Amino acid sequence: MLYPLFFVAIYLSHYRLLRLPYFWDEAGYYIPAAWDFFRLGTLIPQTTVTNAHPPLPSVLLAAWWHLSGYVVSGTRTLVCMFAAGALLGVYKLARNLTSISIAAVTVVLTAIYPIWFAQSTLAHADIFAAAFTLWGLSFYLDRTESHLSKNAFLAACMFSLAALSKETAIVTPAALALWEATLLIRNRSKTDNSSSHLSWLLALLVPILPLAAWYAYHYHRTGFVFGNPEFLRYNATANLDAYRIALCLWHRLLHLTIHMNMFVPVVCAIAVIFIPASADAPETIPKPQRKAIAVVLLANWIAFSILGGALLTRYLLPMYPLILLVCIATWRRHLRQWWLIAALSAAAFLAGIWINPPYAFAPEDNLTYRDMIVLHQHAVRFIDQTYPQATVLTAWPATSELNRPELGYTNHPMKTVAIENFAIDQIQKAATDPGNYDVALIFSTKWEPPANRINLGRHNESADTKYFDFHRDLAPDEVATLLHGDIVWQAHRKGEWAAVIHFPRIVEAALTPPDVH
Repeated sequence: MLYPLFFVAIYLSHYRLLRLPYFWDEAGYYIPAAWDFFRLGTLIPQTTVTNAHPPLPSVLLAAWWHLSGYVVSGTRTLVCMFAAGALLGVYKLARNLTSISIAAVTVVLTAIYPIWFAQSTLAHADIFAAAFTLWGLSFYLDRTESHLSKNAFLAACMFSLAALSKETAIVTPAALALWEATLLIRNRSKTDNSSSHLSWLLALLVPILPLAAWYAYHYHRTGFVFGNPEFLRYNATANLDAYRIALCLWHRLLHLTIHMNMFVPVVCAIAVIFIPASADAPETIPKPQRKAIAVVLLANWIAFSILGGALLTRYLLPMYPLILLVCIATWRRHLRQWWLIAALSAAAFLAGIWINPPYAFAPEDNLTYRDMIVLHQHAVRFIDQTYPQATVLTAWPATSELNRPELGYTNHPMKTVAIENFAIDQIQKAATDPGNYDVALIFSTKWEPPANRINLGRHNESADTKYFDFHRDLAPDEVATLLHGDIVWQAHRKGEWAAVIHFPRIVEAALTPPDVH
């Protein structure tokens, strides 16, 4: 009965975002892959590079498009539906372990946490995987003996669907399986407990089977198990450097505890621990479930410090409700006025949706992504109307935005010349072949604090450049000077910017009379 309420709340709070064109990895992989399945019925993408991501998001999106039609608002509505389902899983998980009030506050704070809020309409695989993972956890953490077989079966199904949504979702059931194996060995003398641990161990190993089947199919069709070699290198093999892993562990710890104002509930939870709980204080999360949650958080923290070339926070999406649940349960036990901390955390999260932190971050972590989309819409529309036959020098994702009308930026494909980014080395490379393009579309590839503002991440730039592809985009006037062009359009929105540069070319033309025979 709560699901319609959750869906309506998400839909209405995101209403102004539902018609935005596709963004970043949506445009780069997930929508093209689903588009290929929708048109061609193939699970292996044909019009984008196959990354061996499991196909469930493509199947779900294509099935929904047959009902809603291929429109952006239809896609985002489906994502809202899954976000509502994920929040319902959060409520069930929290309600089974604590009280209705804690469950309700956990749901509200999760829904308005900037990263979760931003991802609630973006068609990345992460929101699908998060929904299934949270439901799997809700069944796993419900340790009612009478429902053991049912919960184990449902958890196996949910974790399997999560793994088929995104391969890295296998981390959670794998970690819990290892935990159950540890408990099985520790309690092998207790027959009842051993039986329970063995049942859960088998159930948690089940999700490996459909994921292995997908990889076998992918290898059969493409010759690659984990996607093309460059994808595998960027996301796995190139990351096995001890210093890089240590640096990632630090970044991921900040992502889980500090980023986008998460420090408010976390610091408050640490502070109230020093307040003695009264004799009649409500019980906190039961100890076995608390240990299991710690195992899940620890496993994901470590795994996503090793896997993945980019340190995107959406990879940790199902972890944020768990952190909030632990924090809220701690407030509730140690402080009678715990609702004041809940209100403070809500205010901090709402502010974080619109107010950017004093360091560089991915635009998709809050509504900065909307500013980027709107700028790209206006820039592409300007090029389309002013230079419709031009060849455009730009970088990804604008190359896809210009090439693929189905992404919602243009009605017809435009010719592009691609560079990696707008750092000085790439601009100098483009300057060596000026006759290859007529117009340049340049833009900010990440959000950074303005030069006259506090920047807490400035001291990390050398390491970020070496390990995480950090670079400094040249300003529009600098690019125009190096490429000998004129800025014909530019705009800024809350630190994001985009510009169009035109290159007046001198063309030698001669009128040659036809041969007369």
